[in-house]
Amino acid sequence: MFDMTVGRAAAACGGKLLNAAEPEAALSRVIIDSRQAQPGDLFAAYEGERVDGHDYMAAAFAGGAACCLARRLPEGVTGPVILVPDVQEALEAILRDFRQNVHIPVIGITGSVGKTSAKEMCAAVLGSRLSVLKTEGNLNNQIGVPLTLSRLQPWHQAAVVEMGISGFGEMSRLALMARPDIALYTVIGHAHLEFLHDLDGVLKAKTEMLDLMSEDALVLVNGDDPKLKKLSCRQRLLRFGLGEDCELRAENIRLTGSRETACELVYGDRRVPVRIPAFGRHMVYAALGGAAVGLALGLTDGEIARGVAAYETVGRRGLVQDTGFLTLVDDSYNANPDSMRSSLASLADLPGRKVCILGDMLEMGPEAGQMHRELGEEAVRAGASLVLSCGPLAAEISRGAGALGRHFDSREALIAALPELICPGDAVLVKASRGMKFEEIAEALKLLK
Repeated sequence: MFDMTVGRAAAACGGKLLNAAEPEAALSRVIIDSRQAQPGDLFAAYEGERVDGHDYMAAAFAGGAACCLARRLPEGVTGPVILVPDVQEALEAILRDFRQNVHIPVIGITGSVGKTSAKEMCAAVLGSRLSVLKTEGNLNNQIGVPLTLSRLQPWHQAAVVEMGISGFGEMSRLALMARPDIALYTVIGHAHLEFLHDLDGVLKAKTEMLDLMSEDALVLVNGDDPKLKKLSCRQRLLRFGLGEDCELRAENIRLTGSRETACELVYGDRRVPVRIPAFGRHMVYAALGGAAVGLALGLTDGEIARGVAAYETVGRRGLVQDTGFLTLVDDSYNANPDSMRSSLASLADLPGRKVCILGDMLEMGPEAGQMHRELGEEAVRAGASLVLSCGPLAAEISRGAGALGRHFDSREALIAALPELICPGDAVLVKASRGMKFEEIAEALKLLK
């Protein structure tokens, strides 16, 4: 973490500094895994259900950590320690102090669907000209955001920070640390309804960030989203999408293969032909978001096009693969009704018989059963010839699919049935919430001959 010292960190969080011979010792970044410790690190000793970070403070010092942030001082630990009542609150206070001296554009990405794709696209577009820090993996929560921000270095010229929440008040805490200059909203959808209740609750929680942004900040929203298209705020607002009322829109969308999408991005008199190296019409929105950020920061049309072309799919998010036996759409990373519908629409554009293997969508609240049943109906309308489901909630998916649905009580039973159910040339979508471990099904499909 540049421009942060042990003493300043202690002062920022109001902690008690122990064993510090050199309070001016520089800190380089924040870590929560002692195995990653390097000289200059600040190790935050979190107490989890199974692992207590206090037990690993000595290991962090052995790896070169400059200081530990902890709730107590374990016996035998002699390195510099900042004692605080609450490690999470202290870490947030340190990062809020740190952010005051960050003078590069910070882009905050949020939404119910497509955050990671939008984050990767924005980083790719800005990376065509600038040195960019971006959120790695899924470090987008109250622990992940400070870890990301602490990796800022003097050579970075922009930061793209993914911001994920599941309850009210969380976005405010993230925004107080990140202080975005540009906010990008993807979709207000049916995610975390167990805590946020309904779409209005999702919108309220996600837009907490706007109250903490300056009036000259920029807010970019998906103008095709029913909730976001009605958004008003005191900041500058730009809508992107496919509709004519969007200031930045995509035209002439073409799927040029199972792994590429082409379109033109139109902004006033500017027309930017782009090729997106990923499959699915939803990726057009990611490209629009990336282009909107690029336009805001003065990138040329050529730089935007090169950045979009440099996009890389992350993990198991809509990864399309020709196995030689079938076309696999591996979207097993996560799921909610909105992302499910998007995946079904993309599957419909692929050649071959359409097969959906769908699982539970978690944290959907009291209407979960109806949402799963409607998903089965949607799969049939999208052209699925077979809908396989697994999971207690997913039984409703098969009910919704009627005669085309078949439910399995376990992943193992579903995997065992695949050789009889899947035919050569099929296009198969695999999607469920992360906790369902549907990546095992995706791997089994790759083995079919």
